[in-house]
Amino acid sequence: MKQIQAYIQPFMVDKVVAALKTLHIHGMSIMEARGFGREKDQSYAHHYVDDTIQFTPKMKIEIVCLDQDVKKIVEAIQKNAHTGRKGDGKVFLTNVEEAISILSGERGEKAV
Repeated sequence: MKQIQAYIQPFMVDKVVAALKTLHIHGMSIMEARGFGREKDQSYAHHYVDDTIQFTPKMKIEIVCLDQDVKKIVEAIQKNAHTGRKGDGKVFLTNVEEAISILSGERGEKAV
């Protein structure tokens, strides 16, 4: 199992979610996020004055899925979040060691 974390532009979230729903994934979480990446001046990272760092709004999408579904989910995110401009976002993949359903007690892939 894998966890997919995607940080995308807020105005692209509806398009990305619509594309993900066509894949019939079993669930996702969406959160507002703020941060900065390479599109900001790197000197900002070394200052600790509050008004020095300007954070960019993003939307974070989290999905836990089976290994065989990763490729199509990531491709859907990339295709539908792409604008061709700096700050389009990033996708991170991590291994999920275990999943447990609170309701049923099922574990592993059955819980996903």
